[in-house]
Amino acid sequence: MAYYRRRGCTCKKKKCTCGAKWSFTIDIGIDPKTGDRKQKTKSGFATQEEAKLEAARILLEFKNGTYIDGGDVLFKDFALTWFEKYKKSGKVKISTIQARKCGMDHLLKELSFIKLKDVVSRHIQDILDGMKDDDYSKSAIIGVHVVAKMIFDKAVEWKEVRENPVKYVTIPEFQKTVEELENEEEETRYLEKEELSHFLKTVRERGKPNDPLIFTLLAYTGLRIGELCVLKWKDIDLIARTISITKTYYNKGKTDEYLLLPPKTPKSRRTIDFDEILIDLFEAHMAKQKRLMMKYRKTYLDEGYVFVVENNKYPGYPISPHYVRGRMTRLLKRAELDETLTPHSLRHTHTSLLAEARVELPAIMERLGHEDDATTKKIYLHVTKAIKREASQRFSELMRSI
Repeated sequence: MAYYRRRGCTCKKKKCTCGAKWSFTIDIGIDPKTGDRKQKTKSGFATQEEAKLEAARILLEFKNGTYIDGGDVLFKDFALTWFEKYKKSGKVKISTIQARKCGMDHLLKELSFIKLKDVVSRHIQDILDGMKDDDYSKSAIIGVHVVAKMIFDKAVEWKEVRENPVKYVTIPEFQKTVEELENEEEETRYLEKEELSHFLKTVRERGKPNDPLIFTLLAYTGLRIGELCVLKWKDIDLIARTISITKTYYNKGKTDEYLLLPPKTPKSRRTIDFDEILIDLFEAHMAKQKRLMMKYRKTYLDEGYVFVVENNKYPGYPISPHYVRGRMTRLLKRAELDETLTPHSLRHTHTSLLAEARVELPAIMERLGHEDDATTKKIYLHVTKAIKREASQRFSELMRSI
């Protein structure tokens, strides 16, 4: 049913001369909560014919199941509702949730009190362009773009808006400097075989007692630093010489506020072999740890972690990635090697040495727990290219000797 009238008309006669606009009210279904009929009213039409055409369009959309009301919901209300459901999905890591919240906060600064249905592409584009002008990193801008797309994808799914305005938004271009272009090929850094040998020698001779096991393990297995920090003794089989990777480390800021999270990807859950060189290191470390447990037996957190804090405040708690990075920087300095390398560089080093040993790429990626990683492939191709070039040179030398 539809009703048409001039809203606010003050004329007493049949023909309106006061300029009042036409409006309509139509039925658009039943309210599921109250059982009452839902109505849609719209005004501002110059003629009754215009009002009838718009009403007919809405009724046709409603009949076809394509009608979207939009209502008066504000962007901030919808965004916060989306975020709560996103957090409770159980499908994302805490660190990812924090990144999404950071992106959402940027959007809320500008869009909070705009109706969701009134947000257009220009609003989002202005936010991203403004971030570039304020010298935000490209990754931060991409993060905001991703969150905006996720929010409006959900709005489309829930039939709050007809189309996602982020569809027409572009990420601002970043002009690379000459220095960036020159260093592009050097971004993936790792130690060469001789450098790794020198580094581990320095670790053994000038490091702390736990350093040799930590850095030999990273270099010989390619473990992620978060995987190393929460290794437990039950994950290690000294007889079979295998390590089971089932978790990773997340910290909120304090030593005693850590969390155990699932590995980065399904492929990251894996079992890897390790070299016998690590057996003696593990056994010596275990004996040392037992003495530590006796020393702090009343306060020691006996959760079975391999690498633990050894002070009297948090004995037995797992070490943090921050601690490992700090130790590596000091040891690199003592070895007079590149101090900007990180524990993750040892993962790249492991990749390069496996490639040099002619291990096939699929086997390397399985060992590292990668489904598809561009960096691993880049290192592999770089190393194997040199091997192939050497093979070609040897063939040429052979032919010349004939």
